[in-house]
Amino acid sequence: MAGATFLSAPALLGLPSVSSPARRHAHVQVCCQAKAGGSEDAAACQEAPRFHRRDLIGGCFGAAVGLEIAEASTRSTGVAAAADLIERRQRSEFQSSIKSTLTAAIEAKPELVPSLLTLALNDAMTYDKATKTGGPNGSIRLSAEISRPENSGLSAALDLLVEAKKEIDSYSKGGPISFADLVQIGASQALKKTFLDAAIAKTGGNQEKGRTLYSAYGSSGQWGFFDKIFGRDDVQEPDPEGRVPQWSTASVQEMKDKFISVGLGPRQVAVMSAFFGPDQAATEAKLIVDPDCRPWVEKYQRSRETVSRTDYEVDLITTVTKLSYLGQKINYEAYTYPKQKINLGNLKL
Repeated sequence: MAGATFLSAPALLGLPSVSSPARRHAHVQVCCQAKAGGSEDAAACQEAPRFHRRDLIGGCFGAAVGLEIAEASTRSTGVAAAADLIERRQRSEFQSSIKSTLTAAIEAKPELVPSLLTLALNDAMTYDKATKTGGPNGSIRLSAEISRPENSGLSAALDLLVEAKKEIDSYSKGGPISFADLVQIGASQALKKTFLDAAIAKTGGNQEKGRTLYSAYGSSGQWGFFDKIFGRDDVQEPDPEGRVPQWSTASVQEMKDKFISVGLGPRQVAVMSAFFGPDQAATEAKLIVDPDCRPWVEKYQRSRETVSRTDYEVDLITTVTKLSYLGQKINYEAYTYPKQKINLGNLKL
């Protein structure tokens, strides 16, 4: 066309055109030259949106810079996502090793399972909602706290964790594990043992069939949120006295009051019956007399008779998870470490 050249914006920017008939971009027409005299070309040029070349060049430059920034941002986001993935993998691998160490220790001393459960409960139950102090912060490891009446008989369970910690710290690449984490994970592994033992009992004591039953119908897949709560800090002073009842002698009302004070209630008291001492049946016999606890005790007793034990195990895991982070700030980068860089130039191929 003489005197005027019309270019589309996609062509000028070097971008592919949209070929779909349903989604075509309107082309911007640019008048580079036009003859005077009212020619059709000039008229067409006047009717089209008019831009000076410097405007177009400036726009193209801005678009190019914008694309460059977007690309850099994408690269940065990609690097951050990759780093986050590496840290999550590090924490997951470390946690798996911790569980293996604790499982072996618990298998060697199964009689300490009830004490490990109570140890975790009592460390968490120092939480005071009004002051936002206490909770599962590892203070129960301190001699001034473990020697209190409510913690009587729990020293052996603590000793098991102290020994396990030595092994765990020896292979940790991201620093020593906190007692706050160790006490809670120890209880979770002890609880899993009770779940597995129940499945084995339902198969007449057959270990292989019991493990298969637990894998197929048990609650092993319900621990995801608990596992994410990993990175509690240890405190260096004991929590205040008088916050944790002596469960064996406390009245049901006292037990309910304590659970209510941390945001729970009779339902959680009932499902936690195995945590109040070595004799779960005796604890439930006391709780079932209370009208608030009775329906829940009966519900969980029925659930334990089923193959899957779903209601009991899932509610118990949920409650244990809630208790395990009362008042705590979780460091989600805990136990991570810089990845060693490999100098490819030194590799001999």
